[in-house]
Amino acid sequence: MGLFNLFRKKNMSNEIQEYLAKGAVVLDVRTLAEWNEGHSEGAKHIVLATIPTNVDEIKSWNKPVIAVCRSGGRSGQAAQFLQSHGVDVINGGPWQNVDQYLVK
Repeated sequence: MGLFNLFRKKNMSNEIQEYLAKGAVVLDVRTLAEWNEGHSEGAKHIVLATIPTNVDEIKSWNKPVIAVCRSGGRSGQAAQFLQSHGVDVINGGPWQNVDQYLVK
């Protein structure tokens, strides 16, 4: 996460809400152990290291994507990679950032 992303943090909640309103898929890129400790209901789980082999699956969703992880580092890497492959994706940071806006 770069220095300028720190200044974007306050606007992240608006961006997350906008993406959710567009029907975004929450993509959790944490390990299986982390996922099993807790995750957003309805989120898709694809471990960061396997994102390159799952690009076609992610594209087939035909929806915007919000990548999440534990702190925002891995989801940032996933978002950057997916953007370079034409996916409409944002880094949602920690999964709890997105979870708080999901209807339960």
